[in-house]
Amino acid sequence: MTETILYGIPNCDTVKKARKWLDAQGLVHTFRDFKKDAPSAEEVGGWADAAGWEVLLNKRGTTFRKLDDADKADLTRDRSIALMVQHPSLIKRPVLEHEAGLLVGFKEPEWKDTLC
Repeated sequence: MTETILYGIPNCDTVKKARKWLDAQGLVHTFRDFKKDAPSAEEVGGWADAAGWEVLLNKRGTTFRKLDDADKADLTRDRSIALMVQHPSLIKRPVLEHEAGLLVGFKEPEWKDTLC
């Protein structure tokens, strides 16, 4: 069985909800903190391939709003991945790698249908 890994930032409310939900379901997982162990370009690229870079890039957060306009203009897959590697807070949280694939963001019904 492939290890289930939850990626995110510990003080993010959505990540907290996801961790609590996983624990309540008895789903064993490892937590990886973006702040302490940032994902590599290869990891982010794999997530972008699995979920779509547009889904993975969090355009609603403070980090995105603080980017220079030039960085936000004409985004492509490769430019977005480079930005997410440079600024892991740009990655929509949480990211959950599991045996059957990848989930981005915490939506309880989707997680329940996929994992339970």
